[in-house]
Amino acid sequence: MAPPPPPPSERPGGPGALRYLRGFVFDLDGCVWTGDVLSPGAGDCLRALHAAGRKLGFITNNSRATGADIRRKLEGLGVTAGDATLTPLDIIGETIAERFGRSRVLVIGADELADMVRRAGHEIVDVKDYRRATVVAVGNDFDLSYERLTVAARAAAAGAPLVTPNVDPRLPVEGGEFLPGCGAIIAAVAAAAGVQPIVVGKPEAPLFHMALKRLGLAAHEAAMVGDSLPSDIEGGRRVGMRTVLYAPEGAPPDARADAIVTSFAELARLAGV
Repeated sequence: MAPPPPPPSERPGGPGALRYLRGFVFDLDGCVWTGDVLSPGAGDCLRALHAAGRKLGFITNNSRATGADIRRKLEGLGVTAGDATLTPLDIIGETIAERFGRSRVLVIGADELADMVRRAGHEIVDVKDYRRATVVAVGNDFDLSYERLTVAARAAAAGAPLVTPNVDPRLPVEGGEFLPGCGAIIAAVAAAAGVQPIVVGKPEAPLFHMALKRLGLAAHEAAMVGDSLPSDIEGGRRVGMRTVLYAPEGAPPDARADAIVTSFAELARLAGV
C-alpha cells in the first residue's frame, strides 16, 4: 500500500519527506553492493521497502553488463529487482541511432557493449578498419592496449562522434580498492582526440527517465539513492527527483542531497519501514 500524502509542512523536501515517497531508485556499485557483496543492511532495507509497497528501481553506470545481467545478480543476492533495472548498455545503441542513424561503430570495451550496439542495428568496425568508423563507443576495457587507445582517438579526431556509457573515474571493488573506471579511459581518448564525449549514463537524464517510466512514477514521487555526488545526486536533482546520499564514512561539506544517511538502517527509518 502506498503511504498517505504528506502534511503540507513536509512536502517541500528534507529527510522527513522520504516516508511519503512511492519509490526509490538505487545506485549499485559503492551503494547497494561493493563487488559481489551487499552493503551492510542493504538486503533488509530493500526487502522492507518492497514489503511496504514501495517501488524499487536500480540504475548503474556499469559498462560491462546489461539490465538483465544486473537483475540476475540482484536476485542471486536475495534482492527482488523487477523491470526497472538499467545500465547504459540498454540504451547506448538506441542513443546512437537517434542521434546519428545506423552507424559503423568502433567499440573499445567489453563484448557486451559491442553486442548491444550490434543489436540496435549498427555495424561493428574492426580495430584494423578504424578509418571506416562513423561513431566511436568507448566503455571500460579490461583488454585495453595502446593500439586500441590510439585507434579510438584517431577515429574521434577524424570526426566520428565519441560516445561513452559513463565518465566515472573509478570502479569500486571489495576491500576498499578500485579499478580504473570508464571515465579514466574516455578521458585519455578525448584528450588525445581533442573532443568531448557524449555521455549516455548518469548524471545525464536518459537512465533516470527510463527508470521512472518503468516504475510508473513522476520524478517528485521517487528518490535517487547513491554514493556519488556528481553522478547520482546531481543526476537525480537535474530530473526533479529527491536525492539521498549514502555516505557510511560521512558526507563532504558540499553535499547537496535532500537527505544523507550513513547506513541502510538509517534509510529504512527515514523511509518509515
